Formats: sequence, C-alpha cells, structure tokens
Amino acid sequence: MKYCRFSSPDGPQYGLIETMAGTEQITHILPVTNGIPDLGNRRSITPVPLASAALLAPVQPSKIVCVGRNYADHAKELGNAVPTEILIFLKPPSAIVAPQEKIRHPGVSQRVDFEGELAVIIGKRCRNIRPDEDVRPFMLGYTCANDVTARDLQKKDDQWTRAKGFDTFCPVGPLVTDEVDPWTGLRLETRLNGAVKQSATTLDFIFPLDAVIRYISGIMTLLPGDLILTGTPAGIAPMAAGDVVEVSIQGIGTLRNPVVDAD
Repeated sequence: MKYCRFSSPDGPQYGLIETMAGTEQITHILPVTNGIPDLGNRRSITPVPLASAALLAPVQPSKIVCVGRNYADHAKELGNAVPTEILIFLKPPSAIVAPQEKIRHPGVSQRVDFEGELAVIIGKRCRNIRPDEDVRPFMLGYTCANDVTARDLQKKDDQWTRAKGFDTFCPVGPLVTDEVDPWTGLRLETRLNGAVKQSATTLDFIFPLDAVIRYISGIMTLLPGDLILTGTPAGIAPMAAGDVVEVSIQGIGTLRNPVVDAD
C-alpha cells in the first residue's frame, strides 16, 4: 500500500497510489476514518500521475513524538554520550510542511540544521504495548521527515521545545508506504544542494523500532495518525536561505524542501 495527500478541485484528498504501465498514479480517493485514510472505502477516480500532483503533507497527527540520539555517530558528533535509555521529545503539529514547501530560517537563530529521519505513522490506538506483543499491527506505514533544529537554541535552552518547534520545522512526505521493512535495513540519505551529507541505514539504530514504539506507548497513548520520528544519523549541517535539502529513504522516495529567510 502507498498513499499520498494532494490538492484537488474538491480540496485536500488522500489518494491511493498504484503503478500503471510503469508509472505511479493516484487511482482512488481514500476517505478519512478515525484520523487516518480508510483503505476499505476507496473511490476510484480518473488516474492522476503522481509526478504531476500537488502533494501535501501526508499526515495530520495529533502529536509528533521524536527520538533523540538514536544513532551512535550522531550522538558523538554533538559531543554527547551514546544513550543507554531512549530519549524522546515532542514537536508541535504546526511545524509540519509539505514536500516542496519552504523551510523558514528564523532570524532569532544563528544556526539551523537539517536532520533526515525515517518517520512512522501510527495506524491503531495503542497504550502499554506488552514486551511480547508485536508492534507492527499498530503501524500504518512509513515516510520521510526532516527534524529541522535551531542548534544554537537547542544548546542554549534547558529543553528543546523552541529549537525544534518553529513553524516549518517538520517537513514530511512525499508519501506513506507499508511496503518497506526498517528491520531489514533501509538506506537514508540527506543531501544539501545535491551533496550527500548523511548516509546510514535503519540497522544503525541504537534502539530498534519495536523498542521505540513500546517505550513511547508506555508513556502516552498513541492515536491513529500520530507521527514518530526515529532519530537522525551523523552528518548534520546548517542550512541557509537559498539552500535545498533532500531526505531520501529507500523504497519511500525523496522529501525536497527549499530554505528561505523568515518573513
């Protein structure tokens, strides 16, 4: 299954993506039930080439839960110890922007970094998942995300809300799929103006995805549509107005966003 969210003459819609004659097409409209696209009540449409669709962020979560320092090399590049316990923080849903939408560099920060990440969309309400319980039935699919961070403010503040929470600081997309398996290793790359800056696989996670989902569900109820960012590898770097950042994940696609100065 692959789906996107896109602009249509009838307003924003979720669309099922299928391959026809070697080209990805949006073939069905998906209504929303309990906060997520309802694959069981699809409505067929005249196919729309995915490449020509005006894509929106494919998620509308009640919350964004992020894992910090889940790659050892990233923890080390920031001068931090490799964590022995999962570290989480929240980003506001108001930070979400779509593929191709602008990341706005706030004037209050002197350094704004990209952080390419694999993101998980929750498909079923969960709380206190048992150690012997499979987490996969609670997951709807995967997408690309960029945990944009005002690095100087992160270091200055006692907590990370301001550094992580500016509007436009959570690009997400281009689509959601359940046709990949992070447990077997997905290649993630982040490019700045075409140059590869981050390159790792999900096999490099310190804390595997099942441990992350169980841990978060033991703290808060996860609702359908909630978004979990799983951590970024080494190679973070600052962005400036005029730059273009791309996060690519094997089997999912590329999330591309230009950077501009804030209004």
